Amino acid sequence: MTAASNFFSIVAGVGAGTGRSVALKFAKAYPVVLLARNSQNYESIVSEIKSSGGHAIGISTDVSSAQSVLDAFEEIQKEFKGKKLAAAVYNVGGKFIRKPFLETNLEEYEAGYEANGKGFYLFAQAVLPLLLEAVSTALHPPSLIVTGATASLRGSATMSSFASGCFAKRATAQSLAREFGPKGVHVAHAIIDGVIDIPRTKDWPVNGGVEDGKINSDAIADSYWYLHTQPRSHFTQELDVRPYVEKF
Repeated sequence: MTAASNFFSIVAGVGAGTGRSVALKFAKAYPVVLLARNSQNYESIVSEIKSSGGHAIGISTDVSSAQSVLDAFEEIQKEFKGKKLAAAVYNVGGKFIRKPFLETNLEEYEAGYEANGKGFYLFAQAVLPLLLEAVSTALHPPSLIVTGATASLRGSATMSSFASGCFAKRATAQSLAREFGPKGVHVAHAIIDGVIDIPRTKDWPVNGGVEDGKINSDAIADSYWYLHTQPRSHFTQELDVRPYVEKF
């Protein structure tokens, strides 16, 4: 039995892009829990991991609901009783609303915060105690890795809802890094500054349609694994990535 077999990982927010790539990457070392609101987003990924000899389970979870998160983690504890949490990845983007501000109602504005702000709060509350428990025995520093976006840095026109949630998520991650880093838990925020190359964006004329003008999701997963395996003497709190032709 390897040291890694005593641990598991969690990826919240899985689909055809970053979530799938991260789940497949971490499944090479740990059993993986996949969280998504819709089971269709994780069923094929669970099957893919199992067919490759790994272990994965999927749980339908609304991260913006305290009860839904509580139910999910009760199920996780039953499934992985006796194992410790090695890494948790929060890859939830939430509802993307792009509207002129004066045409945005309160419900639409709050939608950007529900997943990016409130959802991350609920997820972090659930995983941080588990990560702390793993500090003394984990092969790599227990990690909480958070996916951000261009909107984490600046609020563009018509993006008030999404940007406000991304700002909150980034600020919370910074605060958690300062509080839990000294306790041995690595909290890192990744700014994904560009369009990710997935089936849905195949025909998008991003960066003039040049080759490698979109971000490869497998490369993001490699970056997340790099963050997870950093030693305590070399913690990265924030990583920003973009295609070579992306303006920033």
